[in-house]
Amino acid sequence: MKTGRGLILSAPSSGAGKTTITLGILHALARRGVAVRGAKSGPDYIDPRFHAAACGRSCANLDAWAMSAERISQLAGGNDLLLIEGAMGLFDGAPPDGKGATADLARMLNLPVVLIIDAAKTAQSVAPILAGFAGFDENVQVAGVILNNVGSARHAEMLKHALAPLGIPVLGVMFRQSGLSHPSRHLGLQQACEHPDLSAYLARVADAVEAAIDLEALTALAAPLPAPAYFSAPKPPAQRIAIAQDRAFAFAYPHILADWRDGGAELQFFSPLADQAAPKSDLVFLPGGYPELYAAQLASAGNFHKSMQDAAARGVEIYGECGGYMVLGNGLTDADGSRHKMLGLLNLETSFAARKLHLGYRSVQAKAGVFQGKYAAHEFHYASTISAKGQSLFAAADARGNDLGDLGLIEGTCSGSFIHLIEKL
Repeated sequence: MKTGRGLILSAPSSGAGKTTITLGILHALARRGVAVRGAKSGPDYIDPRFHAAACGRSCANLDAWAMSAERISQLAGGNDLLLIEGAMGLFDGAPPDGKGATADLARMLNLPVVLIIDAAKTAQSVAPILAGFAGFDENVQVAGVILNNVGSARHAEMLKHALAPLGIPVLGVMFRQSGLSHPSRHLGLQQACEHPDLSAYLARVADAVEAAIDLEALTALAAPLPAPAYFSAPKPPAQRIAIAQDRAFAFAYPHILADWRDGGAELQFFSPLADQAAPKSDLVFLPGGYPELYAAQLASAGNFHKSMQDAAARGVEIYGECGGYMVLGNGLTDADGSRHKMLGLLNLETSFAARKLHLGYRSVQAKAGVFQGKYAAHEFHYASTISAKGQSLFAAADARGNDLGDLGLIEGTCSGSFIHLIEKL
């Protein structure tokens, strides 16, 4: 069987332009007919949707903190070209030792790294930056560099001259230009489904990349992907699973849904924003997303509310994750301070009027509910819990192992939390 090849696109820090450049490369290669797909390092729901739109193929999350080497090998494996977009800086991960960094993926998969450097505010100092990253870990190969946000042709020549003694190829120079970044909001990038003209945007970025980056030289650096290791996915939580899916409920990991399908579960999707009733099922799953932006619309979705109340009355398992958890509560207060009535299946009040960042990896042990066992998970939200009354769902610890106490709620067959489950341990 033909073995695929892979390459990692990373940077010294966040904000270097990794996502924009990765999207441009994916789209440019795809429209040339190259069988290419993207992957994203770490717990990210936004970038993978843009990756999928750029190349027309599903994008996996590869999480070196939450996932085993076998799982990562399984998700990365294939017979095509895999471009992995790193998160934050190359060696940035969870405390205390940086576990889960993009560099961990480079070691696990034995793939070379192309470093994207934002050169807007540097000249000759670019050389020690690159030299430092290239020499920091002998097991992480920095095989090339792309210079981003370069101010002029003269600036580019200064940078190239400084880098020449290092012998690391400069694969491209992206000059500073407007119109390539895309809108953001408090949790990250605008969702792909919300972009006003995604096709035109991707074409524009791909055109810029093709004009600036030697794509043949870049893809030539890709190394063989390891043969996929055997990975035994956990049994699906139910046979028939109804999943909310629209702009308010967009944050479901593809690998988890694929596990459920591969395990024989029947997945049905419905849109609460379109006031669709939850299909008859054994489990209703409300993923995370941006319910606070659509709180009034969700509050008035009568068919959705009735179907969820009926499901709870029949004893159907109902699980809400982050945004879905908030919708299961009594009320959600938006950023303007307006309270909206939610499903009332959990004794919970949440608010965006008093925002507070909750961020980090979590290890959680289920105390009850449909997702039994211990999980590697992640938390990222700005919502505040005004009140939460009832039986807790998870016992939780942070990445350092510090006890975080109990998280989430369970009431009968309805449960949820702010935690995004990534992998069963």
